[in-house]
Amino acid sequence: MNKINIGLIGFGTVGSGVVELLQKRKVFIKNRFDSEFVIKTICDLDIKKRDTRGLKNTQLTTKIDDVVNDKDIDVVVELIGGLSPAKDIVVNSLKSGKHVVTANKALISNYGKELFKIAQENKCHLYFESSVGAGIPIIKSITEGIVGNKFKAIYGIINGTCNFILSEMSEKNCSFEDALKEAQRLGYAESDPTLDINGMDSAHKLAILAQLTFGKFLKVKDIYTEGITQISHDDIEYAKSLNLTIKLLAIAKKTNNKIEARVHPTLISKNHPLASINSVYNAVYLDADPLGKILLSGEGAGKMAAASGVISDLINFASKGADRKLICNLYDENTKLSLGNIDDVETKFYIRFLAADKPGVLSKISGILGKQGISINSLTQKAHNKTAAVPVVMLTDYTTEKKLRTALNAIKKLPAIKGTPVAIRMEKLW
Repeated sequence: MNKINIGLIGFGTVGSGVVELLQKRKVFIKNRFDSEFVIKTICDLDIKKRDTRGLKNTQLTTKIDDVVNDKDIDVVVELIGGLSPAKDIVVNSLKSGKHVVTANKALISNYGKELFKIAQENKCHLYFESSVGAGIPIIKSITEGIVGNKFKAIYGIINGTCNFILSEMSEKNCSFEDALKEAQRLGYAESDPTLDINGMDSAHKLAILAQLTFGKFLKVKDIYTEGITQISHDDIEYAKSLNLTIKLLAIAKKTNNKIEARVHPTLISKNHPLASINSVYNAVYLDADPLGKILLSGEGAGKMAAASGVISDLINFASKGADRKLICNLYDENTKLSLGNIDDVETKFYIRFLAADKPGVLSKISGILGKQGISINSLTQKAHNKTAAVPVVMLTDYTTEKKLRTALNAIKKLPAIKGTPVAIRMEKLW
């Protein structure tokens, strides 16, 4: 029997889920993998407030060193999130010969290269399946299941909060504010949802996926990131009328020696599989050679979904041991690749203006777009209203980000334009 002692740091929602799942699957793991996981120590600053029933043989502590410095602990499970003290916990654990399982997307996206090197130098493994998509096996799929493929592109719905909000706005005809409140009521959004709704959570996860597929470590701050706060109910309705839907997509593409990496609301066809990913579900759509298109989907957040990924990592370690290199821990990178500039990205755009209903306004807008070489594929204007501004929606042909932004800056200076124009990129995924 392979007995593995675990030191768990962070006994919140996910941590308690890990303990619960290990207890439920104890017999199965023994019979199937000839292994026994023993939760030797749990460290949490609020351990006295946690429900620790059923853990009478487990050491409960508030001191991180009780885990990191314990020579009898084989694997440290870090579930506190953030960069500090999480980074020190992982570094010190690896240097002391302990393997590490984490769900920490910020840590892996910012310091993955450094941590993977430390892991290999100390003949240890660093597992992080739950850092992207919770229990969806995207890390393992990329680094084992389809590792022989050459990856062309990644399209990910990898933030459950944003996907829930956009789904609510579409299905229940509610505002962004009302959808956010519902997400918070149901526990799908934090009291401070900033990192979710501004796209940064997705950017961290995209950095991890780009490294695994393209072999390039991207800095999160260099990934163009835009959230969903500017999306209105009007945009949702216009999208429906065009047989499109709006999703917050994390996109990475490799063309020659350039990587295009961006996170933003995106209009996609309702006929595409990603369009059916709703509520808190996540999905990653990969374009690979020779496999072709592949879609992985499931619950991307939540207690048991994230715990499932952590347990998968633990079993993966128990069944295969430490006598091999993990492909997901490789720290060499393709130095020939560089990150492209968002200004050079070429897409079609949906543009919405709030314009005063006066003669000549549309011709002025069209003239500014034409000056940048931007063609208009269609135009929609609501019924005339002499006393108020009305929405004007245009769909453009392919143009670069730089040209579009130059045109919008000029358009919003027109006296007839009220507020800031909204631009949403359109993506053809087939």
